[in-house]
Amino acid sequence: MTGGSGLLKLEEVKVYGLEPVSFQVSAGECLAVQGPSGAGKTVLLRAIADLDPVEGRIALDDTDRLAVSGPAWRARVRYAAAEPGWWDETPRPHFRDPDSIAEIVRALGLGEGILGQPLARISTGERQRLALARALEDSPDVLLLDEPTGALDAKATARAEKLLKTQLKTGRIILLVSHDPEQIARMANRKMTIRGGKVRVART
Repeated sequence: MTGGSGLLKLEEVKVYGLEPVSFQVSAGECLAVQGPSGAGKTVLLRAIADLDPVEGRIALDDTDRLAVSGPAWRARVRYAAAEPGWWDETPRPHFRDPDSIAEIVRALGLGEGILGQPLARISTGERQRLALARALEDSPDVLLLDEPTGALDAKATARAEKLLKTQLKTGRIILLVSHDPEQIARMANRKMTIRGGKVRVART
């Protein structure tokens, strides 16, 4: 896996329901995003991924979000939803190169044959881990993770966190939405709190 890029920067970004947001996250850093349900955490992550309308400047290193197509931006800035969508009967067609993620699948504690199993027979926690594998498949520079372990038990959560820490060591940037203060303490370098439309980012 190659390393990530150096800096994700937001300048006066206006997202529906939130005050203008300005912050930056450096390579190898995990910024936790916390706040009550409905506060705007998901809206912010989707805006950063160019999935929803947004005003203001978002840039990754020297590349402005508006200077490239949406798909090209999302190839580098990847959003993983809390409830991932699936459009085929098995996981395999959801991956560009299923063989390339064998190591990730093993790291997440999933069986080798899971990509060929009917999704209807795969548990919620297994689907969530597969969604994380999907997000990691082609090594994006930024991971925008919306409750990536919300359906996992302690053992599976530990595996996922270990994998994500490996991603941080390669220089990737992670924005992690989590309601678990213990997970935030384990994973994050800094915390962002969204409450009542106001956004506060803790200093390092």
